[in-house]
Amino acid sequence: MKRERVAEDIYVFYSDAYAQAAAGVVLLPSGAIVIDTLPFPQETATIVRFIQDQGIPRTAYVINTHFHGDHTYGTCFFPEAKVIAHRACREALLRCGEQRLAEAKSQAPALQDVTLRLPDVVFDQEMHLHIGARTLRLCHLPGHTEDSIGVMVEGDRILFSGDAVMPVPYIPWGNREQLRESLATVLTMRAEMIVQGHGDILLRGEISETIASSVSYLDNIKTHVEEIVRRGGSEAELRKIDIEACGRSRVPLDGLVSQLHLANLRALFRQQKRAAVGRP
Repeated sequence: MKRERVAEDIYVFYSDAYAQAAAGVVLLPSGAIVIDTLPFPQETATIVRFIQDQGIPRTAYVINTHFHGDHTYGTCFFPEAKVIAHRACREALLRCGEQRLAEAKSQAPALQDVTLRLPDVVFDQEMHLHIGARTLRLCHLPGHTEDSIGVMVEGDRILFSGDAVMPVPYIPWGNREQLRESLATVLTMRAEMIVQGHGDILLRGEISETIASSVSYLDNIKTHVEEIVRRGGSEAELRKIDIEACGRSRVPLDGLVSQLHLANLRALFRQQKRAAVGRP
């Protein structure tokens, strides 16, 4: 598993097993802060051991950027920590978390030791967490999902964006217009570095161009899908809309972005077809 040090006391861990999912650790003398967890128990166990090996007595907080299992399934392995998330994250986990976990376990035996852990502390728009000399600003960034948040480590100006920022925007669980607005919000935060929910870190000189490219991509897929719906085309035609024709590379995440792109197109197509016949 890859580990990267991004500041004196801040580390990022990447999953080898699932889509280069990222988790962050802020090491503080009184207790670590973990931002998201990794998909499989053995990966999160590596983070637990790392914190212990640094002589940190406990993990004080785990922050979940949204309810998806690749970011939350490791939360249960920090039993002493307070868990923080958006209010809608807790609601989603209460509504469908157990069912989704059972389905995941049926497909991946490595998840058998995972139990659902609900957030202890929730917020709606913004929250500030102060521990010692450190301040973390948590803010709502919906669009990938309704409950998505970002976590800015003030001072270092490092933004853990969750899946609000990814190598390709991903909206089947969320809303294109909301994500567009959240990306604009990310620009106003003036981060020095963005740790994406999946994939490589964005440095200051890359952020504006990457965000602009993501917004352009969201506009491009809307235009392409609208054209197919307008002329009565079929969902099968979506495969002809290449990701690079929409402004994003097919290379990141070992090519997984092309599958995410197709899922985006399908979600928009079905949404627009429903709208065309007047269904909600």
